[in-house]
Amino acid sequence: MKRQPAVAGQFYPSSPAKLSEQVGSYVTTDAEKEDAVGIVSPHAGLVYSGRVAGAVFSRIRFPHTFILIGPNHTGLGSPVSIMSAGVWRIPTGEVKIDERLAERLKDRCSIVTEDHYAHAMEHSLEVQLPFIVYFSPDVQIVPVTMMTDSLEACRLLGEAVAGVIENTDYPVTIVASSDMSHYVSDSVARKKDAKAIERIEALDPEGLFMTVKNEGISMCGAVPVTAMLFAAGRLGAGEARLVKYMTSGEVSGDYDYVVGYAGIIVK
Repeated sequence: MKRQPAVAGQFYPSSPAKLSEQVGSYVTTDAEKEDAVGIVSPHAGLVYSGRVAGAVFSRIRFPHTFILIGPNHTGLGSPVSIMSAGVWRIPTGEVKIDERLAERLKDRCSIVTEDHYAHAMEHSLEVQLPFIVYFSPDVQIVPVTMMTDSLEACRLLGEAVAGVIENTDYPVTIVASSDMSHYVSDSVARKKDAKAIERIEALDPEGLFMTVKNEGISMCGAVPVTAMLFAAGRLGAGEARLVKYMTSGEVSGDYDYVVGYAGIIVK
């Protein structure tokens, strides 16, 4: 099965040349690379969040496979949905699904359901692919979306992801796709997002989950990031570092209603 691009021409250019040019303007090709257990990367239109995503992807050593975990914005499909076979297309190339790893994750985690409908129109994982293809078109992916507010679901998925990575003989990195605060003032976004980022930097999945709830932080990928942190903890991660933070106001000039974007490396 080939998953066709759902947001080409909206979130990023549909022209291969223009997409390559845009991504190239956001990345640093000579940045020092480091191994990453996981990363947090945003998923807005590239004109807004591309600088943050580019900063993160520029600084990691690319693995054989990325496990992509993102929020489900569309409401389609199952609460935790995987697409375990096929290819995802974007204007600049195709990315194969790591079918062996995806099947193992499905087998290991009872809450993970095969459901391509959840992925058909969802943008949170698709907008990671222009950066992945730019640096390495041979990298494979395992796409997972989450539509749940359950801490236990985050734990179950995170532990299952860690389990399959522990038993895989090639490098795997987890990408948690998330934007930060939505449609608040720039000052409010920065204040609230700092509290969430602090919990991520502390490698504290429960703390992040509760902080987002208690502080009313409109972080759309809090659940995927929480799951990634559970996995990272089991995999022995000892550090999380903010690479770049910005808001949409820095692009649009509208500082009254912004969306925040954070790029974080977990290692």
